Amino acid sequence: MTQTTEAAAVQQPPKPTRARVHRAWFVAAVTFVTIIGAAAFRSVPGLLIDPLHVEFDWSRGTIGAAVSVNLALYGLTAPFAAALMDRFGIRRVVAVALTVIAAGSLLTVWMTAAWQLMLCWGLLVGLGSGSMALAFAATVTNRWFTARRGLVSGILTAASASGQLIFLPLLSWIIDRYDWRPAAVTVALAALAVVPFVWLLLHDHPADVGQKPYGAAEFVPKPPPVPGAARRAVTVLLSAVRTGPFWLLAGTFAICGASTNGLIQTHFIPAAHDHHMPVQAAASLLAVIGVFDVVGTIASGWFTDRFEPRRLLAVYYALRGVSLLFLPLLLGPAVHPPMIFFIVFYGLDWVATVPPTLALCREQYGEDSAIVFGWVLASHQVGAAVVAFLGGVARDAFGSYDVVWYASGALCAAAALMALVIRRRAGGEVAVA
Repeated sequence: MTQTTEAAAVQQPPKPTRARVHRAWFVAAVTFVTIIGAAAFRSVPGLLIDPLHVEFDWSRGTIGAAVSVNLALYGLTAPFAAALMDRFGIRRVVAVALTVIAAGSLLTVWMTAAWQLMLCWGLLVGLGSGSMALAFAATVTNRWFTARRGLVSGILTAASASGQLIFLPLLSWIIDRYDWRPAAVTVALAALAVVPFVWLLLHDHPADVGQKPYGAAEFVPKPPPVPGAARRAVTVLLSAVRTGPFWLLAGTFAICGASTNGLIQTHFIPAAHDHHMPVQAAASLLAVIGVFDVVGTIASGWFTDRFEPRRLLAVYYALRGVSLLFLPLLLGPAVHPPMIFFIVFYGLDWVATVPPTLALCREQYGEDSAIVFGWVLASHQVGAAVVAFLGGVARDAFGSYDVVWYASGALCAAAALMALVIRRRAGGEVAVA
């Protein structure tokens, strides 16, 4: 059979099958496992601040700067990664990204200067993790699902929290018992372990296996590779920035990143340690956030399929802001019931904002929504990067994190108001009210 005949055969509508489980759910499962394996790198920054400060005498601001580079690149790489997935396929991009993460994490074992931390953890892990960002989940959801998109995006978003649940206690135990270097090696091995699953099991498009997207009425042929991935990412951005909803979504998501990845994920453990809480206890609390994050994000995906996304965003940000205002009063040497209540409450809200934000991007920007969401995610990570750095500077300057908690709570209140400014037109369009 010739290549042309083979290609034509792949593009034909599938024959009826008795398979009870659609292949899309297997692809979603592989994606879930992949994101879990890559989540190890997200568990490390907060655990490294104190050990690096003690061993190398680097200021928390310096360490925070390296984390901020990582977070910023995590976001800024995402839209280009989404375009590269359109050009070269999901499998190739994700496999390379995991390898880069492993290399960056492994090289930190031999670092002796702060610029090496910037290079390895900031640049390499940042670039690799950006290609494993939520744009990956958005691309899989858009290609493989027509129905249940909100639920699937919620499940895939929760995968990162599931990885945090697995790796945070493990890595904190390794650091406490041995050193931070074995923890860095563990991150590298976790990323490499997922590569075979990606290469063997992650299909790029339903047409590759002769199936329709889940919930689709008609067969969808696989589109040809899109050349000029970087140019397309920039072109989509230039088009999106001319619309009001993009700035509102980017602004709210920047505050989301500032109040999660930049604040809690980076600074909660050293802040708790400032109040004489054992590091392993603080890491366990952060892992528990991951447990309830899974529940909250999947529930948010379910809500997004049924309720207006902008109102969901307003509620999520308002509740998060209130919880952060109480946190300085709850930190102490022991874990007590009010702190557990905060962890549960905050965990349910951690990334519940993702499904409604993704839904609004999809409604407004259609086929370009994965790339637009990549740029919105970039703003999320820029917000996280700013707070990761300024949080360390504030701790060096004031001797505590209290001012950072209060400022983040106020920002969340602003995000709730911004979400309400977005309204949905008849026909599902989104516009600025």
